Amino acid sequence: MKSSNQNQESRFPSLAGFLILLIVMMFFVTLSIGVIPISPLDVIQTLMLQGSDRQELVLFDFRLPGIILAILIGAGLSVSGVILQGLTHNDLADPGILGINTGAGLAVVLFIYFFQGTLGTNMSIFIMPFFALIGALFAAVLIYALAWKNGVSPIRLILVGIGVNAGFSALLMIFQLKMDPQDFRQATVWLSGDIWNPSWMFVAALLPWIGILIPYVLYKAKVLNVLHMGDDVAAGLGANVEKERRMLLITAVCLAGASVAAGGAIAFLGLIVPHISRKLIGSLHQYIIPISTLIGALLLMIADTIGKNLLSPTQIPVGIVVSILSAPYFVYLLIKSK
Repeated sequence: MKSSNQNQESRFPSLAGFLILLIVMMFFVTLSIGVIPISPLDVIQTLMLQGSDRQELVLFDFRLPGIILAILIGAGLSVSGVILQGLTHNDLADPGILGINTGAGLAVVLFIYFFQGTLGTNMSIFIMPFFALIGALFAAVLIYALAWKNGVSPIRLILVGIGVNAGFSALLMIFQLKMDPQDFRQATVWLSGDIWNPSWMFVAALLPWIGILIPYVLYKAKVLNVLHMGDDVAAGLGANVEKERRMLLITAVCLAGASVAAGGAIAFLGLIVPHISRKLIGSLHQYIIPISTLIGALLLMIADTIGKNLLSPTQIPVGIVVSILSAPYFVYLLIKSK
């Protein structure tokens, strides 16, 4: 065991450095390509405020906010998945499967159906993310309350989450069928996962959630290691199981809810990234969490770049690209899981 831990510790710096290098390279590639191509040298000059007005407009007002949002959303959803898989002892747990994303989606659809017509378009853009976050929190509270029975067991938590997810999905379909075509299209694009309003205001709104909660999860990494051993073992080691599980669950919901509010209901990312991280670095959460943060940011940047440029000028929602890239690995996990 000690040898395994030392092996993980020795691999971590080189793996983290390699992922950071890939993110930096992808950052410049994403800034360079698009409807208006800009050479890498011009990108560097523009970032140093030495480019033309047109280049500064394209990079600073359109591309750069979207890239930063992709990094933040990818990191938030991935770490949320790490927490949920650690708490439930289930490698197939993620914010989408447990109903958190669907709760956020239902809140957004309800907002579009009941309120968007009475508010201006600009007002709707800023209010909709708050509905998504409230919906995610409501779903989490409902799941936790229904799963409570002299405490919350991981099995009950995930089974109740799947049931709540199915119920919310049915309600989503009912309200979508009652929408007019334009609202239906807007809801469908959002539910498929789309960084729909890349602006510096959304970056400023999302950054505190990611910047505070991910370091907090990293601080709780050893607690996650203990909880992953099972409730009896964790209690025997002195952990306050219910309190720690509750706080970490709230953290996972806030990470997922804030990310979904900015990027729509992106599926699979919180499921796939923790698995890739465990394959690369092992089972200790003090290494899984930072590696998952980097992999999630990198994968969503790649998916967003593909979605914006593959069929340009038509854009493919980033959630669809993530699902296409992740589906084969998800099937593999289902086949391998016991």
